[in-house]
Amino acid sequence: MCDIRRVLIANRGEIALRIARACRVAGVESVGIYSQADAASAHLLLVDQAVCIGPAASAQSYLDIERVIRVAILTGADAIHPGYGFLSENADFAAAVEQAGLVLIGPDAAVMRLMGDKIAAKQQMHRSGVPCLPGSDDALPEDTQAIHAIADNIGYPLIIKAANGGGGRGMRVVHDRTGLEAAVVAAQEEAGRAFGKRTVYAERYLQHPRHIEVQILADRAGNAVWLGMRDCSIQRRHQKLVEESPPVGISPEAMRNVGERCVQACLDMGYVGAGTFEFLYEDDTFSFIEMNTRVQVEHPVTEMVTGMDIVREQILIAMGRPLSMTQADINLRGHAIECRITAEDPDTFQPMPGRVETWRPPGGPGIRVDTQLYDGYTIPPQYDSLIAKIIAHGRDRADAMACMRAALEEMTIEGVATTAAFHRRLMDDPAFRKGAVSIHHLEKSMKRDDGHA
Repeated sequence: MCDIRRVLIANRGEIALRIARACRVAGVESVGIYSQADAASAHLLLVDQAVCIGPAASAQSYLDIERVIRVAILTGADAIHPGYGFLSENADFAAAVEQAGLVLIGPDAAVMRLMGDKIAAKQQMHRSGVPCLPGSDDALPEDTQAIHAIADNIGYPLIIKAANGGGGRGMRVVHDRTGLEAAVVAAQEEAGRAFGKRTVYAERYLQHPRHIEVQILADRAGNAVWLGMRDCSIQRRHQKLVEESPPVGISPEAMRNVGERCVQACLDMGYVGAGTFEFLYEDDTFSFIEMNTRVQVEHPVTEMVTGMDIVREQILIAMGRPLSMTQADINLRGHAIECRITAEDPDTFQPMPGRVETWRPPGGPGIRVDTQLYDGYTIPPQYDSLIAKIIAHGRDRADAMACMRAALEEMTIEGVATTAAFHRRLMDDPAFRKGAVSIHHLEKSMKRDDGHA
């Protein structure tokens, strides 16, 4: 057991507020850090101590490992919760936290490095029986003939991916042999610029997949559970906009089979904390793509259908306590949908930071709002444009969508442009209402709306 009395929250915005609330429920104190641009952040009113970490630039504040750890020590924090983004999946940060004698609320550095390397992660999944896409077993070699042989064995179309990347960078789709060499070089160059490593690998490219993910929790006593699945297929440029649980049209047996394999993978590699296995799903087949070693933006939909407090559970796991539930205790109730509201133009998705003159959140049965907004809050231009998450829970998907539609109509944000109007339109999209759309649905429908189909 580990005595955690005070947690430093190494993040900002709605997730910092979410962690501060979980600390209160868990009975521990919290320290909030903020950059000069975030001096008016809502979470600073909830923490027990607030410290300015540096200027607005992330590299000199939220991403400064030495500074974050120094503040944790000076404020008497025992542990650090990194939230999502920033340092949350940085293995060097995890190692530095451990070296400083502090507890990271998350997996250790070795596991983080393993899952951060997509080639090594895929090899681990193979060993644990987690289904994966056909692809290269290792990094693509320099020899072009060898690359062609690997590609021919995988079959076209295929996709070249950065081994240490994400967010769509370092990725190239190849439809035939003529475009292979140029795609590999382009992916390597982009991966080198974005992630500092040119290593790439190849996988079968699926034409109409859905993005399905499995939420897990694992403790230090060798216990692990999976908390259902989420469908995150509504995406734009590889960025999720809407998530829901459970996925439409996947049998409980199929979900249970993959969920149990994810649990086994966690046990095999000694994973501790919250994590998410991400899959592409096509033709009734799951194919692993990556594991996120942190809490996800979309964790509220899982909390709504399971009744679990995932962030509180993270804190208790870091204390060395066993999971507060077994797999038999996990029962999904109803359906939940989350809409990410961003300070962006609802048509072009151009960021539109500014001052929020009026904020009236929606309410009513089944509605949850995670946000840092308040009247007069100024959205800083230096960071991600996410400003609120609206989560609706209902008896079934139709009920949840009706609640979400009503919530989006009720919500009022004046002073800045937001994507609320986009989400209202999406709720009336016939294909989305039917469910089970692919990850390409949104961008294809947007092209049709622009007359470019």
